[in-house]
Amino acid sequence: MKKLYFILLLIPTLLVAQNNKSGKISGLMFGDYYYEVSNNNSNLKDRNGFWIRRIYLKYQKDITENFSSCVLFEMNTPDGLNQVSNKLTPFVKAAYLSWNRGNHQALLGISLTPAYGAVLKMWGYRSIEKTPLDLHKFVHTVDFGLAIKGNLDKRGKFTYHLMIANGSGNVGDMNKGKKVMLSLGIKPVKNLLIDLYGDWDNNPGKTDWYTFRGFMAYKTEQFRVGLLYTHQVRELIGAKDLKLDMGSVFAVAKVMKKTNVIMRIDRCFDPDPAGNTIAYIPFDPTARSTLIISGIDYAFDSDVHLMPNLETVLYDKTNGVTPDEDIIPRLTFLCKF
Repeated sequence: MKKLYFILLLIPTLLVAQNNKSGKISGLMFGDYYYEVSNNNSNLKDRNGFWIRRIYLKYQKDITENFSSCVLFEMNTPDGLNQVSNKLTPFVKAAYLSWNRGNHQALLGISLTPAYGAVLKMWGYRSIEKTPLDLHKFVHTVDFGLAIKGNLDKRGKFTYHLMIANGSGNVGDMNKGKKVMLSLGIKPVKNLLIDLYGDWDNNPGKTDWYTFRGFMAYKTEQFRVGLLYTHQVRELIGAKDLKLDMGSVFAVAKVMKKTNVIMRIDRCFDPDPAGNTIAYIPFDPTARSTLIISGIDYAFDSDVHLMPNLETVLYDKTNGVTPDEDIIPRLTFLCKF
């Protein structure tokens, strides 16, 4: 019944957009054929199949010279390998009103949080895997609140993105505390970006979360490389604060006109206590881990890509036992429209 309501809501939106020249509809879809060659959870070993991991449908419209709006719908299989049902679940991913003035922009509603803009753009392969903070659920990709962002100078060498939000993603929030997020970007020389991020999530009781993330990337027409490090503190009632550290490095190189080679390594210096809830690649929650991603991106054209890739998770020994590695070869496709 909920999906029927969603479709009934979506139809008039698309009809209005289709008849309004100032509006723009865009979207993308990606999915895979996957095979669980090995898994730390023996129940998942040898599982394989086809699935669509994401469908995005975006509508953008200029309202006046300074105001615009955006609504982004998403459909996914929310539990991935942990799922009970194979049916895609639709929901509103983002929805905001934007006010633009010169080099500055204010957004009210559900929008991308400051933790991800620079990293997503430089990594460029969300269709293969989420960015590290998103994968391990350190920070929501979107949140409901007020954001301002823009350039601090005329040349665009210094950028900022400040957001005050609920701290609960794209759902409503009923507690008293809020979340404050800030990123600052610096481009000291051509092709080099440094992006610093920090947040304070004021949770009920003494359970606040603090996140600090540093990111540096270098990009040319032929290749790009990135380095990321994150430290997060999670306050616990009646126990010592949980401190989590994570690092990541990636490289993308254009080897032919339509072909890129991709490599990424993520290191969790502490076990992810919620690792087994990660949808498409559940981690062992008791062990430190290293995720290795390798792949090839072949572009039939700019909007259609085929990307064979391999995800491997290696675990450190914990309590005298080393969990089985995760080995997941996939054939990923991406199409934009």
